[in-house]
Amino acid sequence: MPRKQFLRHLGATAGVIAVVTLVVACGGGDAEAPLSLSAASARGAAPVAAESDPTPNELSSAAIDGLKFMREEEKLARDVYVAMFALWGHRTFGNIAQSETEHTEAVLSMLTRYGIEDPAANKSAGLFADPDLQAMYDALVTRGSASLVEGLKVGALIEETDIRDIEDKKIVTDEADILGVYDSLLCGSRNHLRAFNNALLGQGVVYVSQVIPQQEWDAIAQSPRETCGG
Repeated sequence: MPRKQFLRHLGATAGVIAVVTLVVACGGGDAEAPLSLSAASARGAAPVAAESDPTPNELSSAAIDGLKFMREEEKLARDVYVAMFALWGHRTFGNIAQSETEHTEAVLSMLTRYGIEDPAANKSAGLFADPDLQAMYDALVTRGSASLVEGLKVGALIEETDIRDIEDKKIVTDEADILGVYDSLLCGSRNHLRAFNNALLGQGVVYVSQVIPQQEWDAIAQSPRETCGG
């Protein structure tokens, strides 16, 4: 997809999914100073709520915070990839940015279903309510702007961090609908990791995991692309 056409497509994506169905785009080195995303980590509209719909009171504060965090972290991934696509025009960024749009809207559908305030409401690209995520976005875009390879490394770092964070958020809820969304996001992130790994290999770079165990990275990277869905 031509770069301008892709950016117009992303800018026009304002609709929100009503049913959580994820069609994940085919997703996917050391830097001299590896960038850690742990600082922020330490912490889609749905149908109009019917009388039988759940309320925030049914969720723990940790589950609510988890949904709000993942809403913005998925937005961060999309916004970084849009910026990287604009810079480098590499199709991996374009494909995965579209998938991340579906991811962040899928989390939005859960916020809406449970009547939880959306932290990303009225936030344009590159802007976040969470100050740590804001700092993370700024650092990642700066790093990825250095070269195509650094941009691809940023993508790999985001995806392995996303996998770790989603697994952490799954622990704090037992709601089947939320877990279903998280499982779909995990599937997509594994595909994205594979895509960035392949893109880096195409540049002659072997990525060394910075967040998840290297054994886990290798197991994901060396396994076939998955079919993800809600």
